[in-house]
Amino acid sequence: MKQKLLIIAGPTGVGKTELSIKLAKLLDGEVISADSMQIYKHMDIGSAKITKGEMNGIKHHMIDVVMPDKSFTVVDYKNMAEKEINDVINRNKLPIIVGGTGLYINSLTCNMNFTEAESDIEYRKYLEELAIEKGNNYVHSLLKEIDPISYEKIHANNLKRVIRALEVYKVSGKPFSSFNDLETFYKSQYDIYYYVLTMDRDKLYNRINRRVDKMFDDGLLEECIKLKELGYNTSMQSMQGIGYKEVLYYLDNNISLEEATDMIKQGSRNYAKRQLTWFKKDPRVKFIDKDIYCEEDIISLIIKDLTNN
Repeated sequence: MKQKLLIIAGPTGVGKTELSIKLAKLLDGEVISADSMQIYKHMDIGSAKITKGEMNGIKHHMIDVVMPDKSFTVVDYKNMAEKEINDVINRNKLPIIVGGTGLYINSLTCNMNFTEAESDIEYRKYLEELAIEKGNNYVHSLLKEIDPISYEKIHANNLKRVIRALEVYKVSGKPFSSFNDLETFYKSQYDIYYYVLTMDRDKLYNRINRRVDKMFDDGLLEECIKLKELGYNTSMQSMQGIGYKEVLYYLDNNISLEEATDMIKQGSRNYAKRQLTWFKKDPRVKFIDKDIYCEEDIISLIIKDLTNN
């Protein structure tokens, strides 16, 4: 019997955190964060990181796990988060994935095998040199035996794609074409209960704008000054996050503070739009419109789903 896994997702600013705490209290659960910014230490305000007080006694995982100068891949996330999920399950509690980073959620709930994340750089270089030496057709022919579907679908002149297909097979042991099968892709080791919160777009955008203003009131500028003093800069993966790169541009005298604020608001709204586009692709998702259902109804709906199956 598969272990149940509850997922509360949605665009930035929609109100996932508050709902997840109430559900965790009622369902004896613990939260596993799926947020690509909240993994970083010292980056609290700009990432809208939950505070100890807001946790209300609910244990949270995958928050503050790496320093801002370290790169952190989806493979790193999957490996760490799966250990946390297993720990939660072993203590007979319900793991609740909460966040808006769709790729993180997919890494835990899909048969990804990281065809897009893992790589073998040396093998890739070897194939590139082989193409120069023997031609694209020769490299393309290497696909015929190991992945005939990709061999037929990918033209020999699309060398980058041909090499990627060969690289994927070498790293994973599976044909590149097998990862394009949706039925296989959405197979999970867990019993998935996947909910995405939505609301009227204008209302969401207004919430996002107000949230950015509150971040500055709470000390986002001071947080970025401290990060800069510690030696963190925009060349780092963490500092490319919305809210940080714009303020660092301001601190480097490239833009005004007003421009930085407007850029953060626009960037956050665009990100929310991309998040919704991502979630709409997943057939397992149940969308819950917060304009239609009150929080009490949403909680009842989710608990009913979980207890009836």
